[in-house]
Amino acid sequence: MTQNTVDALHALAREHLPAEIAERWTGLLRPGLGLVNAGDSESDTVVGRLGGQPELPAYEQWPVWEGHGPLSFIASLDCAALPSAALDIPLPTEGTLAFFYFDGQLDDGEALVLPDDPDSWAGARVLYVPSGVPLVERAAPAGIEPYPEIRLAAHVETTAPYLWHPVVDREFAALPDDHPLWSDDFQEALWDLPGAGHRVGGHADPVQDDVESEVAWGILGSPPSGDPRIREEALRWVLLAQFDSDDDAGMMWGDCGTLYWLMRPEDLAARRFDRAKFTWQCG
Repeated sequence: MTQNTVDALHALAREHLPAEIAERWTGLLRPGLGLVNAGDSESDTVVGRLGGQPELPAYEQWPVWEGHGPLSFIASLDCAALPSAALDIPLPTEGTLAFFYFDGQLDDGEALVLPDDPDSWAGARVLYVPSGVPLVERAAPAGIEPYPEIRLAAHVETTAPYLWHPVVDREFAALPDDHPLWSDDFQEALWDLPGAGHRVGGHADPVQDDVESEVAWGILGSPPSGDPRIREEALRWVLLAQFDSDDDAGMMWGDCGTLYWLMRPEDLAARRFDRAKFTWQCG
């Protein structure tokens, strides 16, 4: 595990929180894989890429949102190359994951993929190709301009939950307004840490509010915001991957936003990537 991220978060908690609360909060930290531009360095193991042309089985049809058109290829990950043993989710240790999203190229952004609109869920897909299946490079369909290809390397990092995440609420129950977690110093110290960027596993880094509750709200049919079922359902979901806006790859999701794919751990263990759910947020 990357020592600097572990040390930074533990030191931050010790500095700004009482000892007992710091210990409980650091108990919520989870390992993730940060994805960064591998550049031209031969010392970095390439674990995947943003953009370019995807490699898919010859039999696999290009993902399409019926009535809207083909999705754009966002990223692929080589599961065998990822240091997934460091994670606490059952990520495949072989095969390839490919992420596709209807990014508005065909309709100037008119149709949106939203967690509370089941008719839009086909606008974001994850394809899993097991190891040993022959792959061929596929050209993008007409009207889709591929993003520039950026090779990705991975490093293990420690991730903190969003302060309003259901796991924080579960650990600390109802928090009074003067609880140390709400102190300006602690919150500002968290916000001063470097942004997450692209990530596999760990806690999602939301731009707005926790993404697990967004997905849960959509699955439950948009109940009132105080419905306790939202928290219960949100706790069943974990981050599979998030892809940030990226200048090098020419990717801009709204106003410097991020794309998120989430799964239930049991579906991830069963390789049911058709059950992945998507949301996105921007500033």
